[in-house]
Amino acid sequence: MTPDYFTGLDLHKRSVTATTLDATGAVVATAKMPCRPKALLAYFAQTPGQHAATVECTTGWYWVKDALDGRVALTLAHAKGVKAISGAKVKTDSADAKMLAHLLRTDLLPEAHMIADDLRPLRDVLRTRLRLVERRVAAQNSVARLLEKHNVRDVAELDALGQLQAETHIEQAELLHRQVKRMESALVPHLVPDADVQRLLRIPGIGKACAFSIRLEVDDVSRFPSDRAFFSYCRLVPGADNSGDRVRHKRSRDGNRYLKLAFSHAAVRAIQYYPEVRAWYGTKKRRKPDVVARALVAKEIARIVYHVLRKQEDFNGQFKGVPLSRLKKELWPLLPSPASITGAGETSRDSERSRPPSAGMGR
Repeated sequence: MTPDYFTGLDLHKRSVTATTLDATGAVVATAKMPCRPKALLAYFAQTPGQHAATVECTTGWYWVKDALDGRVALTLAHAKGVKAISGAKVKTDSADAKMLAHLLRTDLLPEAHMIADDLRPLRDVLRTRLRLVERRVAAQNSVARLLEKHNVRDVAELDALGQLQAETHIEQAELLHRQVKRMESALVPHLVPDADVQRLLRIPGIGKACAFSIRLEVDDVSRFPSDRAFFSYCRLVPGADNSGDRVRHKRSRDGNRYLKLAFSHAAVRAIQYYPEVRAWYGTKKRRKPDVVARALVAKEIARIVYHVLRKQEDFNGQFKGVPLSRLKKELWPLLPSPASITGAGETSRDSERSRPPSAGMGR
């Protein structure tokens, strides 16, 4: 059904500015209101009819989606794409809201993907886990730099104040490690039985954390019309900086950085544990820099992932047409039984385990 009204929402931390256009582009209503669901719903209720709205993909769009769900059709606008299209000389909240409404009405709005509601909290937990991992590595690196600064090999060789600094960093790293494991344990019951996760786990180099990241960050692989579009979204191909007869590649920040990390990590593990992948990587490394050769391995793993998810087929056990000499175990990873999960969310290694649903097992 074609909407009667089109609304742009310029969202900020404490306020949201809304501008509504009719089918002809005339302004029907505009208002600035506090970031409260009741105020937002009251704004739409004052103009009866079928509404469509859009908001940029900033960090605050969650509550807007939850407030309007089932009442107003909401589209998520790609912030960088909107900026490239509009380029307005006058930039105010009301002007931004009107521009969003205009782009929505004329079907020119660059859309950003809106993750499924049931996967959204899982993705947030996984991203929080990554931030904790980064902090843990930073704490470990601080200890290493401290030892390097004093040219010693062990914390015990530092003076009293140096040992205090090192012990603080070590304690922080241990705490972060426990928190990371708690988050992983909380995600396992939700994601391991998933059919797509089970297929991903069979692919070389992809462990639980990588499989979880790919599943949640990709969400619906059908939104990518080709594997080339998927590579671009995963930041696995360089950008272009061509002018005249000059042809150059450039590093681009467009795309999903979490998928870039996941596939880069998978490439390192695949090269480490699979002779066939290592041999193909070696042929590329002889002609290209090491970082480029690893990126090509990551790209080939992403190609496998794309077709496995797109076709809903199990991994065929081949890399670049060569059968792999080793495959992952059929029953890995196993789900813990409910009785084996402790109150802290950690799973006992010796507890009874049950097999994931057969529909989700890869080969």
